[in-house]
Amino acid sequence: MSTTNIILCGVGGQGTVLASKLTAAASMAKGLEVRSAETIGMAQRGGSVMSYLRIGQTPTPLIRKGCVDLIIGFEPAETVRMLPYLKKGGTVITADRALMPVTAALVGSDYQGEQMTSFLGSLEGDAIGKLVIVDTDAALKDLGSPKVMNMVLLGAAARGGFLGEVTIDDIRQALVKKVKPQFHELNFKALEYARV
Repeated sequence: MSTTNIILCGVGGQGTVLASKLTAAASMAKGLEVRSAETIGMAQRGGSVMSYLRIGQTPTPLIRKGCVDLIIGFEPAETVRMLPYLKKGGTVITADRALMPVTAALVGSDYQGEQMTSFLGSLEGDAIGKLVIVDTDAALKDLGSPKVMNMVLLGAAARGGFLGEVTIDDIRQALVKKVKPQFHELNFKALEYARV
């Protein structure tokens, strides 16, 4: 059985770790082996958050550079920062809205998300095999909450077939077990939102 290597990245408060845990739970419910690890640093203060997720038989949760099949980025600069981990021809799914990471704010950067998404677009067809950029403002307007962008991107990954054997229904079942009932409907809408 092959291993699917995934990195989920963003900044604190975007639900990166929850998205990773839901993917891991959905995978395990299908009888798949999963290894995961998080680097959360100053997550509660807007710092970088990264989750490694390996679905399949592997002895370690850590992933070497150049070996990631899929990057799911909840913030475009964090997505770009993880590009060295992507294998040639790998897939990138990212939000287009900038949330300035602490590292950029500390140096007085005038960082804009468009700079990052343009750079990612310039790599599609070469270093990046498939690029999906989610219109975050449209999603927030339609869904009415910024708290479910993680589910929008996770849904895009599952519908596109980029999570290996894990489907939207698998994610939905994991969500029911791990998220409070009052948040189910909104999260279900978010999972179905983005089209790949």
